[in-house]
Amino acid sequence: VQLQASGGGLVQAGGSLRLSCVASGRIFSINAMGWYRQAPGKERELVARITSSGDTNYDDSVKGRFTISRDNAKNTVNLQMNSLKPEDTAVYYCNADSLRERWYLSPHDYWGQGTQVTVSS
Repeated sequence: VQLQASGGGLVQAGGSLRLSCVASGRIFSINAMGWYRQAPGKERELVARITSSGDTNYDDSVKGRFTISRDNAKNTVNLQMNSLKPEDTAVYYCNADSLRERWYLSPHDYWGQGTQVTVSS
């Protein structure tokens, strides 16, 4: 199983970016998919998460600005980021929570390689 993230880049404050992540390989089910970020000198933190049934949760700092969406059939998750701020600058990581390769196998978490988002003031 691999998670491939894309869509990062450099943008001015107030701009927008869209991150995408696709999980590939042998996949039976994924409980939740999400985006985390890690800024220099800080711990990795949850940005947004979406379950297979579509329930979402967001970090308070991005509510109203970021929107997470998911296509269960394609094992993809997207993060639309609007009204970006310099404090959103970080490496963003895609996560697949409790992914099962087969129904009878134990679930595991998987991470993408990270994509850099830089917001200039």
